[in-house]
Order: sequence, then structure tokens, then C-alpha cells
Amino acid sequence: MTAQRRAVAQVLTGNNLHLTADEVFERAGQVLPELSRATVYNTLNELTDMGELRVTSFDGGLTRRYDPNGHDPHHHLVCTVCGLVQDVLPEQDVPELPRRDRRGFELHDAHIVYEGICTDCRS
Repeated sequence: MTAQRRAVAQVLTGNNLHLTADEVFERAGQVLPELSRATVYNTLNELTDMGELRVTSFDGGLTRRYDPNGHDPHHHLVCTVCGLVQDVLPEQDVPELPRRDRRGFELHDAHIVYEGICTDCRS
């Protein structure tokens, strides 16, 4: 593993991370200032293809976020004020969407996003 890839992987270590590519670039750049944006994007794509990262979005697909918890099925709790995202481990599977309700979509994944206001924003 190159130093550049190690820097990207290092900033993606931890729980409840849901970083954009720009956030990964900024944080990894603090570890390795000569890191290029192209290397970050290439590394994120490779890690996603390997199944190490899950790509998700909480704004209708406008912003791609990279979730290092790609192996464990989980949902998300999102603060609508500050954007804080927390993983939520489901106690049950997501219900299957009946074929008649898929409207021709080929389904790849499903997860639930719970929206609300976090404790800090309510204070």
C-alpha cells in the first residue's frame, strides 16, 4: 500500500464516518500534504469496488458520502440541522419491496434514513 492510499484509508478509520470525497481529501492532506485529489478519488473508487466502502447519500443523491461500514447492514440517523450522521444497527431486515411497487427498478440495496434533530442542536 502506498503512502497516499494509507493516508486515505487512515482518515476512513472509525465509527460513524460518512465523509464526502472533499472531506477525505482535506483530512488526508493534513496527513500527507502532497496528496492529489485524483489519488483520493481513485482510491475511494477502488475501495468501493472492493466492497470496503459503501457509497450513500442523504440529500437525494446530490452529495456522495463514503461509509467505511460497508460490511454490516445498517441504517442512518441524520440531524436535519447540523448534518450529523450516526449508524443505526437494525433489529430486523428492511422489508422486501413488492415487484409491483418497484416501477421497473432493478434494486441493488435498501436502507432507512431516520431524520431528526440531535441533542446538541436541540440545546
